[in-house]
Amino acid sequence: MSSPSPLKTEVAIADIHHPDPAVIGRAADLLRAGDLVAFPTETVYGLGANSLDAGAVSRIFAAKGRPANNPIIVHVADADAARPLVSEWPDIADRLIERYWPGPLTLVFKKSALVPDLVTAGGATVAIRCPAHPVARALLLAARLPIAAPSANRSTGVSPTTAAHVQASLGGRIPLILDGGPCDRGIESTVLSLAVAPPLLLRPGPISARDLEAIAGPILIAAHADDTGAALPSPGRMPRHYAPHAAVEIVHAGDFDTRSAAIRADGDESNRVAHIVIGASPTSQTAPVDPLTIHLPADALGYAAGLYAAMHRLDDLGATHILIDAPPDNEEWLAIHDRLRRAAHA
Repeated sequence: MSSPSPLKTEVAIADIHHPDPAVIGRAADLLRAGDLVAFPTETVYGLGANSLDAGAVSRIFAAKGRPANNPIIVHVADADAARPLVSEWPDIADRLIERYWPGPLTLVFKKSALVPDLVTAGGATVAIRCPAHPVARALLLAARLPIAAPSANRSTGVSPTTAAHVQASLGGRIPLILDGGPCDRGIESTVLSLAVAPPLLLRPGPISARDLEAIAGPILIAAHADDTGAALPSPGRMPRHYAPHAAVEIVHAGDFDTRSAAIRADGDESNRVAHIVIGASPTSQTAPVDPLTIHLPADALGYAAGLYAAMHRLDDLGATHILIDAPPDNEEWLAIHDRLRRAAHA
């Protein structure tokens, strides 16, 4: 018996300033019919399905090759759309939502019976966020339903920050990608659980623990944990995640040449060793341009916005190893350290 023919994946331009109602309407119709749509958010592109339809959500797992113990974030248009999905709504949620929704903050609540177990990996809590990207917001309003959406890529791979990244990973597996341009945040949302007291930071992201504590009071930070096969409390908790095809290694500044030579000596001399550097590239016009060396901004927000795009580019160039200069060891870079540690996990 032959395997099913791949889908034809359409890429539709969804202008960030004036999303075309016809394009958004077609995407909303697909979601209401139980199908999948990839769409931009301010963090990364998401792969969306009707979160109240277990059959539709199962298509996300199939398209991504996602393990069943990894829950999915539900995207909503506002707090009113979130409340029916939640069985216990703590007071602190209103203050956090007033400050950070729409935006890159995911809140974890005890779930209501409306949420299918598949969305929560069988767990008792549901992760919810309200995205700020105009295309995501237009889609939520047009679809009139909460949208379950992990990153729009094959499981454990580098999250997509452009429609081209989505097409390269999921082309032929989904019917529609809304192209709303590059994502400006570049890494996934902060995830804070309000299902426990004090609140627990499950995934660092663009909103720092310090900023959250200014509103929520003291919070705890979840320890690193291995994937035992049990339901994970949040997306982004798998030990290996956000990983390019190339092997990733974190090196101290100045150690690139030594480590690169060792990699070549230990293996095939055809190994292509790439380098991600913190800080501006040399300004000399006589300096040779090395396509396998990418300089990212020295500030955490700018670095985050370019990190995944850099990994995608180096994969496309055929890098076999990516050596990444270790970022500063402070709270501002906590989310970057988290992503790099999981990308480098063997």
